[in-house]
Amino acid sequence: MAFTFAGMICDLAERYPDSVAFVLDGQSCSFRQLQVRGTRLAHVLRSVGVRRAERVGFLGKNSPAFFELAMACSLLDAVLVGLNWRLSALERAVIIKDASLSVIVASPEQASILRDSESGAESLRVITTGAELDKLLEAADSARFACESGDDSVLLQLYSSGTTGRPKGVLITNANLKFTQLSGRLLYGMDEHTVNLVSSPLFHIGGAGYTLTALSQGGKTVLVSDAKPATLLHAIEQHRVTHAFLVPTLVHDLLRAPQLDETDLSSLRLVAYGGAPMGERVLLEGFARLRCKFLGVYGMTETSGTVISLAAADHDPGGPRTHLLRSIGKPLPWAAEAELRDPVSCAPVDVGNVGEIWVRSGQVTPGYWRQPEATAQALTADGWLRTGDAAYQDSDGYYYLQDRLKDMVISGGENVYPAEIENVIANHSAVFEVAVIGVPSERWGETIKAVVVRSPNVTASESDLIAFARARIAHYKCPTSVEFVDSLPRNASGKVLKHLLRAQYRGVKE
Repeated sequence: MAFTFAGMICDLAERYPDSVAFVLDGQSCSFRQLQVRGTRLAHVLRSVGVRRAERVGFLGKNSPAFFELAMACSLLDAVLVGLNWRLSALERAVIIKDASLSVIVASPEQASILRDSESGAESLRVITTGAELDKLLEAADSARFACESGDDSVLLQLYSSGTTGRPKGVLITNANLKFTQLSGRLLYGMDEHTVNLVSSPLFHIGGAGYTLTALSQGGKTVLVSDAKPATLLHAIEQHRVTHAFLVPTLVHDLLRAPQLDETDLSSLRLVAYGGAPMGERVLLEGFARLRCKFLGVYGMTETSGTVISLAAADHDPGGPRTHLLRSIGKPLPWAAEAELRDPVSCAPVDVGNVGEIWVRSGQVTPGYWRQPEATAQALTADGWLRTGDAAYQDSDGYYYLQDRLKDMVISGGENVYPAEIENVIANHSAVFEVAVIGVPSERWGETIKAVVVRSPNVTASESDLIAFARARIAHYKCPTSVEFVDSLPRNASGKVLKHLLRAQYRGVKE
């Protein structure tokens, strides 16, 4: 059966017309209102010249307006481009040009920045959310708009969180997104009574894609425009949130928030985490203090969200299967198949050996916007996506993420995966965050450096952390130096920018 985003919203508006679809800053939007506003916005976009396959941008913090625009684009068979509001004007101008945008819906703050001459967007039609958009929708045609998109139509173009080189616009179709309905029900256990907290930015698949898990079930989605711990805790208590997705950094911050012990978290049933490695120590503290189930998820923009997951039932703190807390889990049986391949020969690797994760799924992107070479490098002729992530698989079929292949360190001829070392060092009480990189070494070619953010009120020296690691893993994997810093550089999706760290410490051989 054909699936489109617009068709899904129209169906939900029939089944749950008065149920709340979105809440933001005390304002709510029902499913019927979402359908009506999305339909009117389609008429507005058509009136300003948007046609099939044209790109329309959204620039702003989390807002129901993003999904109104998604509804409109789905009706028009146009493509919604999520723009990262954290980028500089020059960085954003590159993406605006790459996507050939002529219309952008933007928040008032971002609209004023767009009109800055540095943005290179003088010819853009900018529609500002709030009063301007409301006025346009009030005056717009409200007649039913026949949906012009289909299963294979591209709905979203999200720029990958890659940290070097030309930005890549990942194409995501209606067919890719229909799996969120199954995952919402089968993986997250959501239904029409779910209250889902979305803190990740909507220009990221962890925001836009994850939102659809509850939205597709007729559940309520609580959007927050900033991810401060106090804001999240207040939202959980006020709206009786049942589900949330949090990147590990946010889990760290939440557990250290002074408001945590005073907040009523009794409604919270499940916290999903992903996007970066979660330290075992943080997970154990999360079980104890948040008192809910945890679910590990692995995916990327190119897979339109989660394709491998560590089920809540596989989280066994203190039990005989505690080792699974270091796993990313197994492929979702209704969504994906996965294999580990040698990154050079592309041959399958044996159980216990490290290889590149390959994924084949209806969720996998058809490719990158106007980058056929990058598409050919990532996608095989028989439908496999080369993720660039290194992992091994145990005899029970669980995957253990090692690192990005490009982050692997070769020290003395041995392949060393920083994520393995980070998981060990992160268990030291003095370590709040850690990133491990390879730095030049006259003797070994490369050697290991740990860049550490200290935990509050806990002290440890360089030698303490090196000794801690040497007691737990092979010595060739252990750091030979430790640098203490106030914070780690991150991109908009929370991933540590290791290329910046490598550049910073590249100059002197150790």
